[in-house]
Amino acid sequence: MIDIVIGVIATFGALFVLFAAIGLVRMPDTYLRISVTTKAATLGVGLVLMASTVYFSNADVTSQAFVIILFLFLTAPVSAHLIGRASYFIGVKLWDKSVMDDLRGKYQKNTHVLKSVVDDTPEDNVDHTKMEDK
Repeated sequence: MIDIVIGVIATFGALFVLFAAIGLVRMPDTYLRISVTTKAATLGVGLVLMASTVYFSNADVTSQAFVIILFLFLTAPVSAHLIGRASYFIGVKLWDKSVMDDLRGKYQKNTHVLKSVVDDTPEDNVDHTKMEDK
């Protein structure tokens, strides 16, 4: 019975890692790729580590796996956010079919200030619609 539980958890983990890899290839822009890989890969690796804790049922392995899972769940979203923000600030273009750009008019490229409202100095703001492809 425990082998079935381990197999199911590990299979779901491997599927989520596979979905992250497929999403990395199929998504059209950097921002969607970051989103897909962060969510799916983190969940997939977490499930594989959970399967390892069930398989070994050892306190050492379990504690190490939980520390790794905690580390992944804390650092993956933060690093994805920082990579996405840096990509936006250096001018990586959004996908052509993106519906909205939440930061349009809020980031000043010369001072590197991000405002919570649209700024009234448009010449200083980053506008991804006017950027050439990189």
